[in-house]
Order: sequence, then structure tokens, then C-alpha cells
Amino acid sequence: MSQNLPISRVMQTGILQCAPDTPLCEAARRMAERHCSSILVMENERAVGIWTEHDALNIDFGDFDAVRQPISQRMSQPVASIYAHLPLGEAALQIQALGRRHLLVIDTDDIPVGILSQTDIALNQGLEPYLRLREVHAAMRPAPLVLPGDMLLATAAHEMHLQEHDAAVVLLDNVLGILTERDLVRFIARHPGNTPIAELASQPLLTIDEKAALIHARDLLIDHRIRHLAVLDPQGNVSGLLGFRDMLAGAEHLYLQDLRQALEQRDSALATSRQHLQLAERVIDSSLEGIIITDPATRIEFINPAFTHMTGYALEDVVGKTPRILSSGRQDDAFYQQMWDTLKAHGYWRGEVWNRKKTGELYLELLTITAITNDDGETQHYAGLFTDITHIRENEQQIRHLAYYDVLTRLPNRRLLEDRITLAIRHAHRSDEPLAVIFIDLDHFKQVNDTLGHAVGDELLLQASERMQEKLREDDTLARLGGDEFIALLPGIGDFSEATRIAQRLIDTVSAPYCINTHTFRIGCSLGVSLYPDDGDDSETLIQNADAAMYRAKKEGRNTYRLYRSEMDLAVQNHLTLETELRTMLDTGDGLFMVYQPLVSRETGLTVSAEALVRWQHPTRGVIPPGEFIPLAERSGLILSLGERVLDNVISDILRWQQQGLEIVPIAINLSAAQFWQSGFVQHVERKLADASICPELITFELTESLLLNKQAQGIEILTHLSELGCRIALDDFGTGYSSLSYLQHIPAHSLKIDRSFIEALDDPNQSSRPIIAAIASMAQELGLTVIAEGVESEEQWAMLGNYAIDTIQGFYTGYPVEADTFSMGLTSQLSQA
Repeated sequence: MSQNLPISRVMQTGILQCAPDTPLCEAARRMAERHCSSILVMENERAVGIWTEHDALNIDFGDFDAVRQPISQRMSQPVASIYAHLPLGEAALQIQALGRRHLLVIDTDDIPVGILSQTDIALNQGLEPYLRLREVHAAMRPAPLVLPGDMLLATAAHEMHLQEHDAAVVLLDNVLGILTERDLVRFIARHPGNTPIAELASQPLLTIDEKAALIHARDLLIDHRIRHLAVLDPQGNVSGLLGFRDMLAGAEHLYLQDLRQALEQRDSALATSRQHLQLAERVIDSSLEGIIITDPATRIEFINPAFTHMTGYALEDVVGKTPRILSSGRQDDAFYQQMWDTLKAHGYWRGEVWNRKKTGELYLELLTITAITNDDGETQHYAGLFTDITHIRENEQQIRHLAYYDVLTRLPNRRLLEDRITLAIRHAHRSDEPLAVIFIDLDHFKQVNDTLGHAVGDELLLQASERMQEKLREDDTLARLGGDEFIALLPGIGDFSEATRIAQRLIDTVSAPYCINTHTFRIGCSLGVSLYPDDGDDSETLIQNADAAMYRAKKEGRNTYRLYRSEMDLAVQNHLTLETELRTMLDTGDGLFMVYQPLVSRETGLTVSAEALVRWQHPTRGVIPPGEFIPLAERSGLILSLGERVLDNVISDILRWQQQGLEIVPIAINLSAAQFWQSGFVQHVERKLADASICPELITFELTESLLLNKQAQGIEILTHLSELGCRIALDDFGTGYSSLSYLQHIPAHSLKIDRSFIEALDDPNQSSRPIIAAIASMAQELGLTVIAEGVESEEQWAMLGNYAIDTIQGFYTGYPVEADTFSMGLTSQLSQA
């Protein structure tokens, strides 16, 4: 039976309902029109009762007014209910226990969602196996109620109610008719009066032989949309009635009877197979392995469920056959001959065998074959025990692969690479030929990840690795160290020139355009090359030296290669030492100080502003140039800490000048990209200035136009907030980048600094920087920006700049960068002279 089928799959979802004051005849009319066996009485959205076809037996058809009574006087209450998610078997038990024919189906919020009838259960409870095996007489109701055709309707209904029959056979002149509870509902709906039932009975009454199969009776009921069949005995007399209710009532009895028969058959089978179980229990015991037992001729006699589960073969598929039915063809005859020789010599064999399942799928099994002998030592059976180890081997292979290969690119990882370099070094030593290690780093990969997303970045790594592999030789190895770093191992090269040719091929292929997810772009790569034995005689040294050479390639222009040189090792060590010292200095602040270079008015010659420049006083090396430690801070991720220190120092100097009552001019601070794009930068600046009680107009932030290149809208929004705060904005190095005029007009800048390269070119008659200076100055003037010329170092440059709309001069000609106290003294002196 389909005991686990949920009630929600079977119930009638269209609930027929009415109000308590609905006349009985009106409710019956609705039931007749909808062919429903029940109607739910609802009041205030709550089920207060139910009226069913069975309740029609209680109506006095002799009283014309009885059918006009409110349904509330005739309904059954309370309404038996059941939850929709419960299994159908639970509903069958509840109907039987309550003696009801209908259940109201409710959801978890106790809201009615359907009606479940006894007929619904009978049609969906999966009785087909029992109905096919049983005959009609096993389930019919014997001694049906038989009524004469001239009996009045009221009397007939009373008899049906009294004898608890839901149907009665009606004797007519030539045929049999039937009167059912559903007929009574129709009569209530159309008020036929207390009429003889011969005029009202449904006819003819369909019949079935009592020897017919119950499944045939069930199909007749469904096909003719009726509920009862008359059962005829061999003489053609009516011996009983059969309906869905009878089938359902007999199902449990049939089930118990079959179960009892099955148990008896099992006991019989156990008795006859006891000898087989005694043979098998030696190998079965508590084992979950697949088991196969053959006779001495290797014909299969027994298999266990685990065998069927693993191979797909049932006992009827393999009994009488040999295990060759599982053969995969991977092992040759010599393999099996050696197996049988071992088995005969030692009585057992154990090993791995590739076999084939019923589906054709190959699997690897760990097989043990044991010869089972009698007391005389003669082989009576062979027992095979096996376990499917396919997944174990696959997992082992996967683990080995993960241990030696990169997950994304499937290239060898560092561990496998070092093994291969070590083997290549041994071979190179024996053959006296060099090998090369190329360290490859993709240029601007982080920018691709940050702007286009990690999915595009991963696809870029895949495409770049595939391109590089195509340009390497068959014996070369390409490995991924992690991130955007790769290593190429080139064994057996003739000389370094062969390695450089391959390096150039790698650069060319990586630099070709990429098209990923509608994005088309280019990247480059920087390569470092180390050679065995000149640059190292072990894998670690060769990789480190190639890495050092790669960094020099990056420093000297990118998208190129460099060969390792021995003096580079010292430079790398110095780089690491300096980075550590820079980190310590930023943690303590010791050694960091500010100098200020004045910006002078071209018209008055007076200092109108100053640019704050950071300096590092190293304890042993003296003052380290900014061009050395600022790029180091950017590469090592210390630029945010450095920028924070610069802002704090400038605020501290301004605060000290204010406390001393000194003249103060706006101070310009250079912004790095990391500072500018960090979350909450504007709020951070506002808080610092407020805490120090410093007017924001005293701070100018300088940034290069290229900083806004990729995120113009977001960058302009940040600059707008800074400007609204009161800080001033200066565009530095103008003219050397993209110089996009389309968005320059939208930047809330206050000043524009012409790059020093154009000022230096004023002294060279062969360079034409003057038209550029004129154009920039004129354009800035039209936009209302203050124009600053930086890098002015001579009187000639000062004089030539007088020909253009230049507002402010910065450079060694007008003033060197000096420490805070010296700068403030100069301002004080200027004020006194004025």
C-alpha cells in the first residue's frame, strides 16, 4: 500500500461549504451539482459541522418540510480533522478508529485546505497487488438489503438507516435497481416526495461474478463512476454488494493474511537452505564485503546483497555462470593463470582486479579467493570476498594531484617544481650542460582583479598559463608558485641565449590582447633568468636568484627580462633590511620629519603657500631620499602608515605655529592612491582637523590626474566632499598623464601644477614645451584655477614664465625645502619686511 503518500496528494482541494442557516435542500443541491459526498458548514471562517451523504439516511422523506430545515440541525459535529502533511496510512487508521467516512484536511495553521473521503483512500492506497490476487466474494458484503419496488422512500431510508446499509437492492419488474446514499441526497435536492422507490432507484444495477478478481470490480466502479456492484452467485442470484468501502475494509485483513503466508514461506525456505547457510556463514559472518560462492567448477551458486549492490547483478543473473561474467578484459590470460596457480598451491589468493558492472562501468576491486575444502582436503567450493576500491584509488590519485599540482591552472606547484629542478640539476651535472630557471610575474594583474573581478582574474591566469605552455619546449616545465607568479624550468639549453629567446617568446605571448567576458585588455610580464651552474647549484638558490632578476626587470621598465647578476643578491638583502627599518620607523615615528618648500607669487614674490615633503633621517645612512623609501612603502603596503604620519606631522606643525602666533600659509600634502581610496578618508581628515581645531582651508591635498583614471565618478565625489569640508585641491604633474579635458571641468580643483619636465625644457631650444605651457596656463585660467609652475631653478626660467598666465612659482630658485622652524622664521621675516 502507498502508506507514505502524503494526504495533500490525494485530498479534494475544492471544499464545498455553506452557512449554518442554509436549507438542507439547497446544500443537497450543491452537493449533487458538484458530485461531492460532503459539504462543510462554516461560521466565522471556522468549520462548525459537516453534512455527508450518510446523514441523508436520517431525513424523514414523508415530511415535506424536513428537507427545508437549516443544515445546522442535521449536520455532524465536531468535524474530525487531520493535517495535510501526514501519510495516507495515518488517515486510513483514523477513519477506521473514528468510524467516519470524511476527514477535514487542515494545514499547520489549522486552516481547512481539503476534504479526504473513504473513497479517496481506497483509490489511492495502493491496493492493486491485493486486488489482483483476491476474488470478489472475499470482500463483498453478504446478505445485502433487498427492498421491494413499491416501498415508499421514507420507509426505505428508514430501513437503510436501521440496518446500517449505505445502499439497497431494489426489486423491479425485469431488472435490478439500486438505491444509495447519493441518490437520497439528490432526492433531498429536488423534493420528489414520499414516492415508491421503484420510480427513484438507479437502474440497471451493474453486476459482477463473485469469482471475478477484485481488480476487475474496482475498474468497473471507476469506469462507470458508480459506487456499488451487485455480486451474483453461480446461479445468477444476488449474493452480496461490493463497493469501495468493502475493498478498504478488507485490505487490512488481506494484508495480514498475506503477511502470515509470507512468514510461513520464509520459515520453509529457511529450513531447506540451512545447509547453504552453514557453508556461507564462515565468510559472511559480520562482513559487508561482496561475497560470491562457486562450486569446484567455478559455477556460481550464491551471492550476497553486497555483491548485487556493487555489481548490479542479481542471483538470477549469475547463478550457474562463472565469474568471467564480470571480466573487464584488462587482465590477460597470464594474470589469471598465475592467480589459479597461487590458489591451488596455497589455498587462497589476494590481489586487485579490474572488473565490469552490469551497467558496463569498470571498477577496481580488492579480491580475496579462498578454497573451501571438506574433511578429506577436497575443494568443495570457492569463496570470493571483494571490496570496491575504485573511489579509494581515485581519492589517492586526487590527493597526490593536489599535493603536486595547482588547483586552478593544473600546473605543477612549487613542491613538484623543486623535485623536477633537482632531477634536472642531476642530469645537467652528468651531461655537463646548463639549465635555466625563469621567474615570471604578470604585470598589473592586481589591477585586473580589482577592476574586473576575481572571476576574470582566474580566467586570465588560465589563458596566460596556456599561452606560455605553448611557447615552451616539450621537455620544459611550467609551474605556478601562487598568485600571478610562475616558474619555467628549461633543461638542456645550449647557452644563455637560448634561454633569452624563450623568455622573449613568453613576453610576446603574454602581452597579446585578451578578451574575457566582453572585456578586451592587455597585460605584460616581467621575467628573471638564472642559470645552472653559474647562478646556483640547487633549486632554492636558482629560484631566489631568478626572483631577484625579475624584480630588477620590474624596476627597469616591466614587460622585459633580466639575467641574474651576483651583485643583485646584496641589493635584495639591502632592500629587505631597509623595509624592516622603514616599518620600525613608522611604528615609532623616530627619524621621520617634514620639510616645507615655499610657493611664491609670480606677481609679488611673496610666499603664498608651501608643499610639505617627508624626509627620513636614518640612524646610520643619514637622510634617505624620498625617491628611495616612498616607492618601498608603496610596494610593502606601508604607504598608508606613512601617509598617516605625514598628515599628523603637518597638523602638529600648524598647531605649533598657531600656538606661537606665527603667520601661517596653506600647506599642501601629497596623497597616495591607497590613502585617497581608503574607506572613510574624508571623515578621517575632518575628525583630525576638528580635534586639532585647525581650519580646513589651511590644508591643500595634491594628487595626480592618473589617480582618478579608472574611477572618475567616485574620485570626483570624494574630492567634492573634501572641497565642501574646506580643504583645497591641487592637480599635480599636469600634462604628463592622460590630461583628460572632458572630466577636468568637473573636478573641484583649486590649482593646477605644471610638471617640472616642461619647465626644464624651457632651457632647451630643441624642445617645444613653451606652447604646451601656454596652452595649459591659458586653459587653467579659463577654468578659474590657480596655475603653479614647479621645478623653477633659474632666473632665466623665472623670466620666461612671465610670458604666460602663471600665478605661482615653486622650485629651488625661489626656495629650498627647509624644516618647520626655518620655514616659519622665513614667513615671519617676510611679514616684518612687508
